[in-house]
Amino acid sequence: MSPLTTIDLEGLGFEQGAHILIARALESVPAGARLDVHGRDPLLRVHLAAWCRAQGHALEEGQGQGPAGTIVKGRATDERWVGSERAGAPSATGLVDRPGPTWGLAARGALVEAGGHGPVFDLDRRDEVWADVAPRLYAQACASQWDPATAVDWDTPLEHPADVEAAVVQVMTYLVENEQAALVVPARFLGRVHPYFREVVQLLAVQVADEARHIEVFTRRALLHGEMLGVSSSGGRASLGTLLDEPDFSLAAFLLSVLGEGTFLNLLSFLERNAPDPATRAVSRLALADEARHVSFGQAHLEHRVAIDPDFRAQLRAAVERRHHALRDTSGLNEAVFDALVVLAAGAWTPEAIALGCARVQELVADMADGRRRRLVRLGFPIDEADELSALHTRNFM
Repeated sequence: MSPLTTIDLEGLGFEQGAHILIARALESVPAGARLDVHGRDPLLRVHLAAWCRAQGHALEEGQGQGPAGTIVKGRATDERWVGSERAGAPSATGLVDRPGPTWGLAARGALVEAGGHGPVFDLDRRDEVWADVAPRLYAQACASQWDPATAVDWDTPLEHPADVEAAVVQVMTYLVENEQAALVVPARFLGRVHPYFREVVQLLAVQVADEARHIEVFTRRALLHGEMLGVSSSGGRASLGTLLDEPDFSLAAFLLSVLGEGTFLNLLSFLERNAPDPATRAVSRLALADEARHVSFGQAHLEHRVAIDPDFRAQLRAAVERRHHALRDTSGLNEAVFDALVVLAAGAWTPEAIALGCARVQELVADMADGRRRRLVRLGFPIDEADELSALHTRNFM
């Protein structure tokens, strides 16, 4: 005979929560164990029989003044979790390599009931999306959020000439255009990454919010002292369009974050140094901090990807070459943007100052190329191949 335990529900009925106490009593006993259920509720025996049938337990109905019934614990409760995702062997990061098809929106770490159907997330393999720094970067992102209304002093009076302000407006227009692409790309993948990898989903969501905020402050700075934006070139839009055409998560992160936004780190740092006013300096500095985080995640994810599959570097190279080929007939960086950067770096309209400004922009372009080379080398490319791929990067910077 299996061991026998007893529970007394007193006057508690099922409509008042009696099943909670019964389930708790059964949790501590193995399948086949017997539980005498006592109680004074007049409907206890009826409700107990129905509950046992629903839960997969046998019931020996009581007689006379004895218990309302004796439950023989079945195996249904145990079998309900057979194949549970939580039972899967986690990887070294504490994550399973791929959550099962029924996981859906269950919280990671939950005991997931077997069966049923969940929504489909096509990016459901750890190595397709993961980077070990994702949890830390998400925490950092949450702590680093800033309010456009208060983080920038928008009331600073204009002290530079109107033609310098026109250069600022042109650069801000260019930044808005590029940040719109940087918003759309992670947003396209946000609903495709399995929420089991929640830190990646959260980080992408914050990245989208970052870019939305950058668009706001760059637009606000452009219109701070006027009503017109600058020029948008067809070549620039074509360059950004190729980022939206990339369907692969890792390749998109490579083109956008490692190469494009990585290059923009140099540009934003340049603007912070050469800004003619505090508002321009502030929006450049604030965006730079956010973009550095985006680049860090993209770089870490790609380093993780090539560490487990060194052959993936061939796909990275092909993505650069494919984009270069698609843009071979475009003019590259908007001439108005290049000239505006020269004006900001010059700080004056004398021939000597303009020559200095042009030299500083050329130095910026060289720094951008050097940064791309270093990030490519970290991905395992030999230095000569890194040089070649860096040179193939779009002349539109992003």
